[in-house]
Amino acid sequence: MRWNRLLGIAVLLSLPLSGSAAETPPPIRVTDSQNSLEIQTDQLQATIIKRGYVSGVGRGSLIDRKTGAKDLGFGLHIMDFLMAPGWREDEYSREPKYHGNLPKHYVEGPQICTQAKAIDPQIIRGKDFVAIVMRYQFHQPGAGYQAGSTWEQTLIFQNGQRYFLSSERIRSVNSVNHLFYRIDMPGHIQHQKGDSFEKIYLSYRDQPIPASEFQADFAPDAKFLYQRNPAKIPERFIRAYQVKRPNGAGPWLAGMTLNPGDVSEAWCHQRGYVCFIQELHGKRVQAGQSFGAAYVVGWFDSVDEMHRVYDQYRGKSKIVLDGTQFRLEAE
Repeated sequence: MRWNRLLGIAVLLSLPLSGSAAETPPPIRVTDSQNSLEIQTDQLQATIIKRGYVSGVGRGSLIDRKTGAKDLGFGLHIMDFLMAPGWREDEYSREPKYHGNLPKHYVEGPQICTQAKAIDPQIIRGKDFVAIVMRYQFHQPGAGYQAGSTWEQTLIFQNGQRYFLSSERIRSVNSVNHLFYRIDMPGHIQHQKGDSFEKIYLSYRDQPIPASEFQADFAPDAKFLYQRNPAKIPERFIRAYQVKRPNGAGPWLAGMTLNPGDVSEAWCHQRGYVCFIQELHGKRVQAGQSFGAAYVVGWFDSVDEMHRVYDQYRGKSKIVLDGTQFRLEAE
């Protein structure tokens, strides 16, 4: 009898404790080195580059721990520069295959991703999340403009999610009639004749686009160009690609702009890779004004799942950090 009681106790002790600390995921791990931050949640791995090609999440480093899939481009939520419509005599290329017949000029630079060279992120540990905050001040004004506008990007990583939340805020030192900024969202796709991805989903189009549409180069304004029509803002603004995996079609990597009206123009064209340029704001700005947008970036098993997650956050344009908590707010 005593043996049976001891055996029963041993069996009970060996059972998992539902809802207990035994099932709580380990804290989000952040490894800080000279050149990068390594982030590891229970669902994702990601690298934040501090030296070199900076801003957003570094190339090929957003790993979905569920499937092993990783992003296919040069980074995710990558920041470029501030711009306005119309050609000017500056260094902005007029090569049609790169920029199409879409006249634009620089307001302030440099291009953060390629020319900032170094950013020292701030790490903020909150309640059940880790925030990474990056900042930069533009110092190359276009003709007729001042330098000194500031950019701040916030990335939020949480356990239990195969995606991260992100946003940027820009404070302009210039008054501009139609000021916009350019990012990669979610990020470009490197491929050889469609060998790395199955299809692309653009929520402002009726049907997904097969990889076969990206066999040959074409200009941004040749196909799949989005330009904001205030009378016809899409219900959701999601751009995603489905990766190929060794056993067939894999998950989707999506970039969701949570307020569809924040996007002024977006490209999805082929120029040696699929170029996912997105431009935001595109409105009159007074000196001293701040503006930005908010996003979900990460992995999903289906378009329906993307829609469900989008609708949880729809309409938000900024992340506000408040002590050990954060919240998303509308503009």
